[in-house]
Amino acid sequence: MADVMDWDSAYRGEGDFEGEPPWNIGEPQPELAALWRDGKFRSEVLDAGCGHAELSLALAADGYTVTGIDVSPTAVAAATAAAAERGLSERASFVAADITALSGFDGRFATVVDSTLFHSLPVESRDAYLQSVHRAAAPGAGLFVLVFAKGAFPVEMEGGPNEVTELELREAVSRYWVIDDIRPALIHTNVPKLPGMPPPPLDMLDEHGRLRMQAFVLSAHKDG
Repeated sequence: MADVMDWDSAYRGEGDFEGEPPWNIGEPQPELAALWRDGKFRSEVLDAGCGHAELSLALAADGYTVTGIDVSPTAVAAATAAAAERGLSERASFVAADITALSGFDGRFATVVDSTLFHSLPVESRDAYLQSVHRAAAPGAGLFVLVFAKGAFPVEMEGGPNEVTELELREAVSRYWVIDDIRPALIHTNVPKLPGMPPPPLDMLDEHGRLRMQAFVLSAHKDG
């Protein structure tokens, strides 16, 4: 990713995509929803790179206390408004901030969830990000990362996400976290509305007509 995306423009509908960004699917990513329903998350939760925060809002509706952090003030305003509309403001709060330099939350969170943020960061920012969320995590906290796998996008695509190999992901995260598991997974996105883009093969679509793209889901924990 040679250039850092203007995330606020994307959430204002002014980026390359027509209307909603394709990663806004209106619900939590299914891979992370499965972990939540299996009881893997503990309150209080940090939703790193929360965007429109469907995961945060779903967790708050289930009784979790959640803080969502996103670099886009537009996304944070939308998430805050949605929490108010759903009566969840006491359990879900949102902050516009640089997640790679997060302060004021040291040792607070029992769970850190990264729903497709890791591959959106410049490679050179990964270490600062992992340090930052580690600092915000309580001893024994869990970390869950859903990230595009290498090869999810065509090799000729320029300016796309920074996909990872399993080894690359393991090496980056293990500097600060104890890795429990990395397994193949899927990220679901709406089909992007891009000029000249051909329709995707039907076998790449889920039952809602969304793309299913190759990914990893990582589970780790903080010592202590």
